[in-house]
Amino acid sequence: MDMASHPAVAADQARALAIGQRARWADLAAHAAEPNAFYAPAMLGAALDHLAAPGTVRLIEAMENDRLIGLLPVAIMPRHGRLPIACATNWTHPHSFFGTPLIRAGYEAAAWTAFLEELDRAFWAPHFLHLSGLDAAGANAATLEAVCTRQGRARREIHRYDRALLRSDLSADAYWEAHVRAKKRKEIRRLQKRLAELGTVEERLLTDRADLARWCGEFLALECAGWKGAEGTAMACSAAHTAFFRAACAAAFDMGQLHFLRVDLDGRAIAMLVNFRHLDGAFSFKIAFDEEMGRFSPGVLIEIANLAAVQGDPTIGWMDSCAAPDHPMIDSLWAERRSIVQYRVALKGAGSIRLRRAAAFAAADGVERLARLIRGQA
Repeated sequence: MDMASHPAVAADQARALAIGQRARWADLAAHAAEPNAFYAPAMLGAALDHLAAPGTVRLIEAMENDRLIGLLPVAIMPRHGRLPIACATNWTHPHSFFGTPLIRAGYEAAAWTAFLEELDRAFWAPHFLHLSGLDAAGANAATLEAVCTRQGRARREIHRYDRALLRSDLSADAYWEAHVRAKKRKEIRRLQKRLAELGTVEERLLTDRADLARWCGEFLALECAGWKGAEGTAMACSAAHTAFFRAACAAAFDMGQLHFLRVDLDGRAIAMLVNFRHLDGAFSFKIAFDEEMGRFSPGVLIEIANLAAVQGDPTIGWMDSCAAPDHPMIDSLWAERRSIVQYRVALKGAGSIRLRRAAAFAAADGVERLARLIRGQA
């Protein structure tokens, strides 16, 4: 019997392949030109294992001399915004807030060239490439523009917004004094004093692996007890999303990339914050707090604890809030901003495929120009 065809042997081979593949991703992530915790192995592996439907995500790996120089997860979207035009896109899931591919530093142009050539050849890639969640000032955006210009390949910026970023050499106290209004600082001190009258308030950072499972469970319960649970969007509302969260946190902890904070009142969590680190940066992933304690602004209190933890850690150079634009809470605490962009990139090909892709790209351009005219933005 061909042992490779035996289900148990095939499963072992698949696991071995996945382990080897993710080891190569880890090496790539350790030398990436631009950090992205959402595509680093801890989070990407957990997402592929628990959130990706079978056959929906393709992993484009750019190679040079048997060395992995780039990784771009790709999926197919049946629509491009409101347009009924299918397109390829960098794969993101509901818990992913940044979409820049992992590219080895020094190989940016080679990796983007390889990505685009692979998509040009791909019969399964419809019409064009839609890229979301890139840093407008990052290495990937700049290199993509240069490669498209050199190849005569059309590229359009289709959306841009700013979100809060923490990047400063100031101490936490100095930053707080410099960037938060005196009236707000006074109000927060009042809330902290009132909360302390109820019991012992303690801020903690997860350091012991033995506590991880319990902290994850408490975070899931805290999130589910609030409005996300009521709307069915909390991670605990789905077994797959719960498994993803636990797996991502465990893998990140083991790789030294988990930054998990909590504020306790008499030993009970009233606010928790999960961040994922990558290289010199970090990404604020999820926050949960006891909404019944809302009069004490526990979400703000844990962000103050987070400010102290980040500014007190010399290995964290910056933190992306991953927040929605114009977020009323974090925008009032962090002064810096990061511009996040989306691009539409033309795909080439041969024969009728090339013509069809060019027509779809032109149609999308035309619809957007018309929309701008209607809005008076032309």
